[in-house]
Amino acid sequence: MKASTFIAKFLSLSLGFAAFAGAAHAAEYTIDPSHTYPAFEADHMGGVSKWRGKINKSEGTVSFDAAAKTGKVDVTIQMASIDFGFQKMNEHAIGPDIFDTAKYPTARFVSDKFVFEGNKLVSIPGQLTLKGVTKPVTLKVNEFLCKPHPFAKREVCGADAEAVINRGDFGVDYGLAMGFKPEVKLLISVEAIKNP
Repeated sequence: MKASTFIAKFLSLSLGFAAFAGAAHAAEYTIDPSHTYPAFEADHMGGVSKWRGKINKSEGTVSFDAAAKTGKVDVTIQMASIDFGFQKMNEHAIGPDIFDTAKYPTARFVSDKFVFEGNKLVSIPGQLTLKGVTKPVTLKVNEFLCKPHPFAKREVCGADAEAVINRGDFGVDYGLAMGFKPEVKLLISVEAIKNP
């Protein structure tokens, strides 16, 4: 066999093996909407009290490679499902004064990077789109675990994460001129089940 032919075959086999190895370890997961509730905490009247609530409808996917310590997240949130536990506030929040869900029905968080310290997932930097505005947001990961799901009989991964955003940066500025604080704490609890 000529040296050039040998080298060509060797490179072809090596590249093919590398592609196969890279694909073999990546796992795809679908977010479980019945166990995923993005929550939030926002100021009311400049420190008088806090409004707390959650989003009842969300969907998305996660890709995770434990060996390579890489991952991707793509989550879409239905903003009309916002729930303060007070119907009048819910109706105000989805209206044009605040989230204007008729015009901006969804929010979306997308990330293509998982940040680890040793074997511990510590943060997920990404892009949050809210009310038509996209800004960088980094989720601090407090807990992360993958294990066999006792009912689905497949692996499930779950995380508890948080971030603080300035809602004014996203055009959600209701009450700011009256002294309401713009900082909103996001509290993300998510579960995702490995695809068959």
